[in-house]
Amino acid sequence: MSLFHRLPADVRKSLNTERGERVLTFARTDDDGHVVATNLALHLTDGTRVPYEEIDRASWDEEGLRVLTTDGRRHFERIGEPRVLPETVRERVNATIVVNKHVSLPGRGGVRLVARRPPGGEVLGWTLVFDDGLDPEDPGLRAQAEQALEGVRRSMGV
Repeated sequence: MSLFHRLPADVRKSLNTERGERVLTFARTDDDGHVVATNLALHLTDGTRVPYEEIDRASWDEEGLRVLTTDGRRHFERIGEPRVLPETVRERVNATIVVNKHVSLPGRGGVRLVARRPPGGEVLGWTLVFDDGLDPEDPGLRAQAEQALEGVRRSMGV
């Protein structure tokens, strides 16, 4: 399939796009739907629009595309020929990351501190991802992570 095939007009019109949002690439799903990557979001076949700053993880294998969002939602699309969709999504998601730093916590393990923003926007907030085996609900651990976050924010000016 050529990289220069056009997105069908009816699919383009059905997208829930924001002002200034433009199509970068797309892939056809096994059931003749379309997954569309724009400059601001990933559009799935069910009409879901997932802004890149809300994608925690996207992966491809022989079965298709899997997307995990920062709020825990999971999406799956069967895509036989992804074209340049994986590279486009990877680049767009990575571009939303302002800071991605792992900090060791006193005693055991650590926490990954991640600041993200929408394309061209301001920092939305921080996500704290604790190492496996650590309880993010532990108030003492949470306080240590918040203290580490404050230090990173000060040092990086974010």
